[in-house]
Amino acid sequence: MGAPAARRDSAERVAPVLWIALAVGAALVAGILAGTFAAGDLTLAATAFRGSTDAAAVAAVGLGLVTVLVPTSARDSRGTTVIRRGDRATVVVAAGWLIATLVSLAVRTAEAYGRPLGSIGAAEVGTFATRIAAGRGVVLTALCAIAVLGCAIARLRNPDAVPGRIVLVAALLGALTPAVTGHTGSSPDHQLAVVTVALHVGASALWVGGLGVLLVLIAPQRALLDRALPRFSRIATVCVFGTALTGVANAALRLPTLPALVTSGYGVLILVKTALVAILGGLGWLARRRLQRGTLPVLRWAGIEVTVMALTIGVAAALSQTAP
Repeated sequence: MGAPAARRDSAERVAPVLWIALAVGAALVAGILAGTFAAGDLTLAATAFRGSTDAAAVAAVGLGLVTVLVPTSARDSRGTTVIRRGDRATVVVAAGWLIATLVSLAVRTAEAYGRPLGSIGAAEVGTFATRIAAGRGVVLTALCAIAVLGCAIARLRNPDAVPGRIVLVAALLGALTPAVTGHTGSSPDHQLAVVTVALHVGASALWVGGLGVLLVLIAPQRALLDRALPRFSRIATVCVFGTALTGVANAALRLPTLPALVTSGYGVLILVKTALVAILGGLGWLARRRLQRGTLPVLRWAGIEVTVMALTIGVAAALSQTAP
């Protein structure tokens, strides 16, 4: 294996781990600053696992986009290799997503019962998973992770066995489920809040996951990048506006008053997240200009953008654990 190939393989392994670690770290820091963890260590653990599961879900969504970004006409030996790498990565991501989700179910159960994790039994977990909306959401997320894992394994054996878009749909559903079964259920405008948060999370996952996959898997292959970039640019443009608009709408539905933006931990997290999204918009514009021109530092700029995206996922995870 040559030096460029070795570096590429190393980036494929290391970069996603670092991004997930950043998301979890950002979730914990944001939760501390917002006062989310006053309830105790279980809330801290639940927030950390929410950050990890959200990041894994976004990664799975991005990997599901590979077959969309690499058109059929570009599937020569290089295109096929990229798709196969995406399938292998999907197996790893989905397995990690499933494990983190199952552990999160136990932690969320202990948090709901207000008892130490070690004192929670199967009966309590079963009750939380079947009778509480948040618990049912975690179970549905686990089922989506299982579906993504099964489809990815099937694709490794036979790429034509399962269309890549099936993986994408299953991953998107898994990303949406925690959001629509969380605090939005307590919103006065419940149905509108669920719709806005679903659109917000879906647009964010496509945008963030798509850029991550473009950066790690596709960008090293210039010929593939030239064909994938226009497709991703169209997706990203819609997702940027969708994320911004639905984020504002959801915040307006959740916040009791406008001054709460600066007087509550929830409001402060919204402001932080808004600032990060604005930075992302600028970085995305710069990165895509460099991709189009073939400027060498493009990967560095796109890498910075995905890093900021990881921080945004972490803040969003803390936000989901914080009451307005």
